[in-house]
Amino acid sequence: MIVIITLLAAVIFLSAYFWWGFRVLPGERWQVVASMPVFKTDQGCWQGINFTWYGLLTANAYLVAVAVLLVLLGSVGVPPLGTAILAASMLCCCVPASRLVARIVEKKSHTFTVGGAVFVGIVITPFVILLINHTFGERLAFHIPVLSAYAAIAIAYAFGEGLGRMACISFGCCYGKPLADSSTLLKKIFTGRSFVFFGSTKKIAYSGGLEETEVIPIQAVTAVLYSLCGLTAAGLFLSSHQTVAFLMATIVTQGWRSFSETLRADYRGEGRISAYQIMGVIGVVYAVTAAFLLAHEPSGLPELSAGLKSLWSPELILFLQGIWILIFFYTGRSTVTGASLSFHVHHDRI
Repeated sequence: MIVIITLLAAVIFLSAYFWWGFRVLPGERWQVVASMPVFKTDQGCWQGINFTWYGLLTANAYLVAVAVLLVLLGSVGVPPLGTAILAASMLCCCVPASRLVARIVEKKSHTFTVGGAVFVGIVITPFVILLINHTFGERLAFHIPVLSAYAAIAIAYAFGEGLGRMACISFGCCYGKPLADSSTLLKKIFTGRSFVFFGSTKKIAYSGGLEETEVIPIQAVTAVLYSLCGLTAAGLFLSSHQTVAFLMATIVTQGWRSFSETLRADYRGEGRISAYQIMGVIGVVYAVTAAFLLAHEPSGLPELSAGLKSLWSPELILFLQGIWILIFFYTGRSTVTGASLSFHVHHDRI
C-alpha cells in the first residue's frame, strides 16, 4: 500500500509541476532569476552576473534524482553513507562531463549536454560501484549491489532528466522544430499544444531565430515520458524486478533521446546522425550487455518504508541541500548573458 500511495503522490506533484512549467516558462521573465552587481562602469551603471532559472530548475532536478537514489538503495539495505558516496562520485564525474562532451561535440565551451554526461555515467557506473565496494565499503562495512544500484541510478536519471527539461524550457534550449515545417501528423498532434518562446536572450531566439514561433514542445514530451518511465520503473524495482526496471529505464530514456533529435532544431553537431544519437544507441547496447552479465546477482524484496526512513536525517538533508547549492551555482551562473544594473532611492519613502 505504501508503494501505491508514494507513487500516487509523485504523480500529483509532477502533474502540478509540469502544468505550471509548461504554461509560464517559455515567457521572457522566466530566464533570469537574479542579477548580482560586480563592478561599476564609467557611466554610473553596474555590470552584473545573471543567475538563471535554468540553474535553479536544474538544481531541483538533481535534488530529486539523488533523493530517489537514496530511497531506492535504502530500500535494498544500502546505508545512506554508501549511497551518498556513490552519488557524490557519480556527480563528480558526470557534471564536469556535461560541459566537456559539449565542448568536444559542439565545439562550445559555454554550454552543457546532459546526453554526453549520461553516456559517461552509463559506462562508468559498474566500475565506480566496484571501486567503492573495495575501498569505502570494506572500511565502513557496507556493500552496494551492482545491478540494484545500476537500476536505481537509471530510475533516478529518468526522474532527473524529466524534471531537467523544465530548465531547458526556461532557457529556450533543446528546442523543437517549427510546427509550420513539420509533417501533417505532427501538426495535428501539436496544434494548440506547441511552445512559443519569448525573449531575445533565450537560446531559441539568438541561436535558432525562432522567437515567437510555434515549435514542437519536445521538452514537454520528454519530461512527461521520462517521468512516466521513472514511475513505472520504480514500481518494478520495488516489486523486486530490478533487471527489468534497469532495462526499461535505460532503453526508454536512451532510445527516446536518439529518436527525439529528429524532432529538434537546435545544433547537435555535424552530420545527419549526431554524436548524441550514437551515444544513446551505444548506451542501450552497453546496458543490455551489463544486465546479462549481472543477471546472476541475487536481489531481495525492497522495503520502501526503510528507504524513506533512511532519507529523513539531518545529515542527508544537509547533503541534499549542499548538492542543490553546488549545482545551482555551477549551472546557474550565466556566461552567455550579461546585465546592466542601476539603483535609486525612493525619496517619497524616506
